[in-house]
Amino acid sequence: MMGPSLEHLQETIGYQFQDSQLLLEALTHSSFAQESADHVRDNEQLEFLGDAVLNFLVSARLVETFPAYEEGKLSRARASLVSAVHLRAVAARLDLGKHLRLGRGEEKTGGRAKAALLADALEALVAALYCDGGLEAARAFVERFVLPADLAAQAEDLFSIDYKSALQEHLQAEHLPSAEYRVVEEEGPEHQKVYTVEVVAGGHRRAHGRGPSKKVAEQQAARCVLEQLEVEGGVNG
Repeated sequence: MMGPSLEHLQETIGYQFQDSQLLLEALTHSSFAQESADHVRDNEQLEFLGDAVLNFLVSARLVETFPAYEEGKLSRARASLVSAVHLRAVAARLDLGKHLRLGRGEEKTGGRAKAALLADALEALVAALYCDGGLEAARAFVERFVLPADLAAQAEDLFSIDYKSALQEHLQAEHLPSAEYRVVEEEGPEHQKVYTVEVVAGGHRRAHGRGPSKKVAEQQAARCVLEQLEVEGGVNG
C-alpha cells in the first residue's frame, strides 16, 4: 500500500504527471524492488539523473542571480542548496516519506524518515519531472521548493563560510565529541533580539558568539573555536 494517494502528492507539488509510472518509480526504494515479484524498477537511475538536473538548474539560477561572483563562491552556494541536509528538509516539507515504497526491513528501521532516502527520492522526483514534462517542469519545481523564494536576499547565508560544518569536520577528524550549542542570553526587544550562544567543542573547549539570530551566533561561536585551534596549531606545529 502506498498510503496517501499519488494525487495528493501531485497536488502538493503542483504538477500532474502524464506518465504516473515515472512518479511511482521515483518513490520506489531498491529494498521494495528487491522484494517485489513484479520486476519493479527502483529509483536509483532517476536519482542519478536527478542529481545532474538539479545541479544544472541550481547552477544556472546562481549564475543568473549573481553574475559577478567567482566560481568558488558559486560552488559553495550550490553545495549548500543541493546538500542532503537541505534536500531532506525539502522532502520533509512535501511529506515525501509517506509516499515512499519501502521493503519490510527499511520500513521497520524507520526508512521513511532517513535523510539519505528522502534526499535520494527528492532527486529522483526532479528527474521524473524532467522526463515527464521536460526541463521547464523540473525548473518550476526547483524554483518553488528547492531554491529560496528570494535568492538574492539569501546571499549572506549562501556565500558565507560554514564555520559550524568546518568545526564539526575538525572534531570528527580528531575523533572528538561533536560540538554542542546552547543559548545563554537573549537581549533586546522582540524585533531586535541579540543572542549569545555558548559552544562546547570536543567535550571541553568553550567559546561564545553573539548575533541577531541563533544561527549567526552559533556560527560566530564556532568561528572562535576554530581561531583558537588555528593559533594552537601554529604554536604546536
